[in-house]
Amino acid sequence: MNFDKQYQQKLCSAEQAVTLIPATAVISMGMRVATPPALCHALAARAQAGELQELKVYYLRCGDVALNTIFQESLLHIIRPYSSMLSKGEVELAERGYAQGKKYINFVPISFSRYPSTIKAVTKLDAFITTVSPMDKFGFFNLGTNGDYAIELSRYADKLIVEVNENMPRTAGSTLIHISEVDAIVENTSKLIEEPSKPPSEVDRQIGHHITPLIPDGATIQMGIGSVPNAVCEQLINHRNLGIHTEVITSGMIELIKKGVVTNTNKTLLPYVNVFTFAIGDKNLYEFINDNPSMMCLPVSYVNEPNVIEQNKLMTSVNSFIEIDFSGQVNAEFIGHQFSGAGGQLDFIRGVPYSEGGKTIIASTSTAKNGTLSRIVPRLSSIATDTRLDIDYVVTEYGVAQLRGRSTTERTRQLIKIAHPSFREQLEQQAKQQGFI
Repeated sequence: MNFDKQYQQKLCSAEQAVTLIPATAVISMGMRVATPPALCHALAARAQAGELQELKVYYLRCGDVALNTIFQESLLHIIRPYSSMLSKGEVELAERGYAQGKKYINFVPISFSRYPSTIKAVTKLDAFITTVSPMDKFGFFNLGTNGDYAIELSRYADKLIVEVNENMPRTAGSTLIHISEVDAIVENTSKLIEEPSKPPSEVDRQIGHHITPLIPDGATIQMGIGSVPNAVCEQLINHRNLGIHTEVITSGMIELIKKGVVTNTNKTLLPYVNVFTFAIGDKNLYEFINDNPSMMCLPVSYVNEPNVIEQNKLMTSVNSFIEIDFSGQVNAEFIGHQFSGAGGQLDFIRGVPYSEGGKTIIASTSTAKNGTLSRIVPRLSSIATDTRLDIDYVVTEYGVAQLRGRSTTERTRQLIKIAHPSFREQLEQQAKQQGFI
């Protein structure tokens, strides 16, 4: 087949491409790096021109691209965000809405592994829009940094509109999209968004010192995003034969691969390759994963599926928390309002314990708001992301508490020991008053 001819037939301007989306429609879009700027600008222009009546957008974690185009406050009576993971900008947008008595962001609680299947079950998608790498000689585009839900929802939608960006890396795995699957092509080469690694603080490094001994040589690791996972990656330099099966690939993990700490030789499932579902970082990360056959980007419904996660021996996950109560319930997404989302944390917390020798670790500083709030509390003040039945290791800068198999009294005493010293007396009094000890 003549793929170049098909390409030219489907090539159009962003303004022409978005006319494939009905005036009343439900769409989804690529998240983070894969959010397509030209298509978002064109959609915003259609809304401003009165050509859209209602556009529901299902997605996870957008950035400035969407916030400065389709999610402008002046358009939110027409374009309605349905997010399952909020970015800082979305939180600020939601708060501006609250101040005016308006609901700008519609939050949809879904575990990351179940996102594609849940969206398919609850709505039809008129279109999926996303950024891809240029087509190769065999007629394939590549989803690059973002396999996640894009691999499945791009094919579920009635129309697939792609924005070709020469800077989007090509990744191995399940990220190929053939031109025969595409309805419209827009060309727009622009700089990819970058999220440089946050340098670990001294407190982060103290937390890392408590975590690294928990991770054995030969373990397969999952790391979340943030300064604590970065500190852990820094301190794993003397480990041997680690493997990667993770939701997100970060710069800290790339350094472990480059230094030979990660070899993937001990992995039970998909050995010799680094498995992830999306990547975020800087230009160096994008260059490293580009055309790298060891960087295998697979659907989130596979990578984050607990029954898949458990198949790797010595599976070890490291994630963060906002607060944890004496019973072991964890809030990882809510601070008086929706702060982020469940994401894939619970997926790994549920899958890892079934791995032979597996360990789940949640870690954060002992306090928040410049030391004025304890993250360890008698009872959660809001929602629970992770149940008390699923939590094992909890780490702060003051040490490690292991909760699995412990009574509520034992859990309480363990957690108070790793709380900030200025809160321990108060926590002990509250524990006695509420019958925990």
